[in-house]
Amino acid sequence: MPDWSYHPLKKAILNRMSPKASREFIHKSMSSIASIPGGRGLIGFLGHMSPPHEIKKDINNLEFSSPIGLSSMIDPKLSGTNAFQELGFGFLEIGPIVLNEPQEAKEPRMKNNHFLFSEQQEKVPLKLAIKKLTSLNIRIPIVAQIDNQVNRNEWEIIVQHLTPFVDGFIGTKEQVHAFVDNSTLTLERTFYVSINANEVSPKALELENLTAIPGFGGIVINAPRQTVDNYWYEIENANEYIANTVQQVKNLFPNLVVITSGGVETPEDARSLVYAGADLLMLTDGYVKAGPGLPKRIHERLLYEESQTIRKQNWHWSFLFGLSILIGGLIALYFAFTSIILPYDETFIGLTRGEILQINPLILSFMSHDRMALAGTMISGGILYIQLARHGIKYGLHWTRISFHSAAIVGFLGIFLFIGYGYFDWLHGLFWLILLPIYILSFREGKRAVRTPISIHGKNDRAWKYGLYGQLMFIILGFLIIIGGVVISTIGVFNVFVSTDLSFLCMTPEMLDNISNNLIPVIAHDRAGFGSALISVGLLVLTISLWGFRKGERWIWNTICIGALPAFTAGIGTHIYIGYTTFIHLLPVYFLVILYLLGLILSYPFLKTDKEASFTE
Repeated sequence: MPDWSYHPLKKAILNRMSPKASREFIHKSMSSIASIPGGRGLIGFLGHMSPPHEIKKDINNLEFSSPIGLSSMIDPKLSGTNAFQELGFGFLEIGPIVLNEPQEAKEPRMKNNHFLFSEQQEKVPLKLAIKKLTSLNIRIPIVAQIDNQVNRNEWEIIVQHLTPFVDGFIGTKEQVHAFVDNSTLTLERTFYVSINANEVSPKALELENLTAIPGFGGIVINAPRQTVDNYWYEIENANEYIANTVQQVKNLFPNLVVITSGGVETPEDARSLVYAGADLLMLTDGYVKAGPGLPKRIHERLLYEESQTIRKQNWHWSFLFGLSILIGGLIALYFAFTSIILPYDETFIGLTRGEILQINPLILSFMSHDRMALAGTMISGGILYIQLARHGIKYGLHWTRISFHSAAIVGFLGIFLFIGYGYFDWLHGLFWLILLPIYILSFREGKRAVRTPISIHGKNDRAWKYGLYGQLMFIILGFLIIIGGVVISTIGVFNVFVSTDLSFLCMTPEMLDNISNNLIPVIAHDRAGFGSALISVGLLVLTISLWGFRKGERWIWNTICIGALPAFTAGIGTHIYIGYTTFIHLLPVYFLVILYLLGLILSYPFLKTDKEASFTE
């Protein structure tokens, strides 16, 4: 569930549910999707959340794909554990683990925009933890927090049973001391000592003594808390407090592994902890407020600090590919406004243009409207390809390469639809034949586009929140264009016409077939071209909207704004031009235009504002 769907759903539905019910709904839904065949790929497609290799860390002989982890308090029932790896987390904490089924715990509450967690928090019995862990299919480290009320004997049982499934344990200083000093087990895992930030001092921690404990891996600093009626929440300045504490500890013990828990609600919060010296960060309620996209945004913010001069890549063949499609669309538009059908069309149909006009002039008008719509869609596609080449592939952005070539391959496959209609347009075939070597060269130059996007945007400001709704509008727009392309192609394969088409023509398919057996195949092949072009352009709009939204990325807004105009202008204008203005027929186009305008308005402050600027609430 990316941010563009999470926040609208959260506002409309989840905030009306209890925190526990909404939590379980989200986590179980994500876990179910991740568990089905292709589910992980779907999550990856929607979010592109995998951590970039540049931020990988090796700590205590473990590889962390990201320094960002998720605190156990967010998923105490382990309902969503199977999906969190796909959201960009580098490790997970589970717990607090207890030996036996605990007494009924109090659910978290929401008050004044604060998540209130009970002092009698939800706990994880050992049997449930083992049951969940044995069914997991993830490749990131898992650390088990053991409840601070667990005694030494229970500690030993829990460690013994969980050691095969987890990579470390978290407990209090007293628990770790007692276990290590008296354990009969061979220590195979790393142990971390958990403390609250407001309790930290070198004297109280006795860090030098802790580092001598066998298996000691580091400390976990928890955000300072405010208690109200047996509930607690993180204090307002938790991030600043933790950052100062981390810096203090690191100044005294530079090699000590420090993990923080809490105090992060924005990418900027995470950056401040990392630069204070924190090795790993666990997200708590800030993750719920900010949304599932927070790890990805943190990654991009951290990468921005380490970014060096970006070397430009070869992009000219990709640019030429887009330009060729744009020019092809202009040529098609010219023919749609002039002769409509070409000599080889007349030969195949067995009738000249003049003869068709004498029979029913609306036939050519109808063919013209399909060819104009195809031309407008091709021009739009050409603009989108050109922009991806100029602003993405040129600078080595990996996502732009995937977007470019996915749509191009789908477009090339559309030629098989022409053949299926019984009429192969040799001019279309020649056009694709000319495009093919250009595309092969563009594909080869695009292989070097492997760079992960970076972003300076660090706040959950108003512009970002409006931008999420704008992004949602564009994503729906892309999906609907794809669906429209599929529907048009499908209708063309089986029926060719819809009822409003026949009303406009004032003829039945049988009457058209009596004029010429080859007339309907020619009309159908135009629909095939239009449908496949729509699918390709829809895929471009969808992927650009899914993967390209970042603060200050003006070219994304410009691309969608300018790129969609030819298709919409042709789609509506051609119907007005020929007099085919049936409202129900044009209703889908009107709806797409509304989505397009809403997306432009809502995303403007986010995409068109300077990258360094920010609207704070």
